[in-house]
Amino acid sequence: MNKHICSRWAFDLSTWTPTLPQLTHAVAAIQPEERKRLMKFHFIDDFLSSLIGRLLMRKFVSTCSNVPYHQVQFARDVRGKPYWVQDQQTASSPPLSFNVSHQGKLVLLAGIKGDSKDDAEFGIGADVMKIEYNGGKPLSEFFRLMQSKFSPQEWSYIGRPQHNERAQLKAFMRHWCLKESYVKELGVGITVDLQKISFAMDTTHPLEEAASPLCGSTLCCNGTPMTQWHFEEHLLTPKYCAAIAFRNCLPLEHAKFEFLSFEELIERSSEADQPDVVAYCQKALLKPHKQ
Repeated sequence: MNKHICSRWAFDLSTWTPTLPQLTHAVAAIQPEERKRLMKFHFIDDFLSSLIGRLLMRKFVSTCSNVPYHQVQFARDVRGKPYWVQDQQTASSPPLSFNVSHQGKLVLLAGIKGDSKDDAEFGIGADVMKIEYNGGKPLSEFFRLMQSKFSPQEWSYIGRPQHNERAQLKAFMRHWCLKESYVKELGVGITVDLQKISFAMDTTHPLEEAASPLCGSTLCCNGTPMTQWHFEEHLLTPKYCAAIAFRNCLPLEHAKFEFLSFEELIERSSEADQPDVVAYCQKALLKPHKQ
């Protein structure tokens, strides 16, 4: 299985209160159809999460392909998954695979770059989850409703007697992240029988920030070991865990996520001063925040 260079980037929205000039440069970088999609969000939180995700994708493709930042183009496949649109000049570029995820205040991208067009087909999926439960019902009732999404082996690990409620929730979110990263790479969403997607957790170390990533979790589907898949688990902060799924490839090295600033994500554009872009951003800034 080939090893490739992997990028792991994260952005903490709690560190950024966008100014109008910052927002205009960010919006100027994305395509018109994506602007329409973003404006449909009711809350500014969701608008900004998705906007940062698009900037992460643009930076990744531009960095890996040497295509100028503002010339990178994206489209969506029939499943709605974004992909890089290549032209004649970039058709021979090494293949790229990337995936974005966001929850709460964190947005992340995991991406991998092949060596050449001759590489075996590969892919990457990523997911982030906040380790909290605020669903209203008792956690035990939530677990009862969700148990059917997990194999008996998985549920045995989540409910281990030595796990207190916090540890059970963390184990639950770790499993959910792994399942999401797998189905996101496939592009099918949570529409498959999740109980048949069974993970055996890496128990060599507890999942902590200092020990991240853990790389020993393995997957069986319908009882068959999925040896062409490799997984990383990360604890990004005490409140957020993440997982990366690698299909038919391995990262060149196992590393932590790098937190980027807004200035590291953006490249300035003269389009930011256009009246329609300014008006769009002024309207976006009027959106309410989630409570």
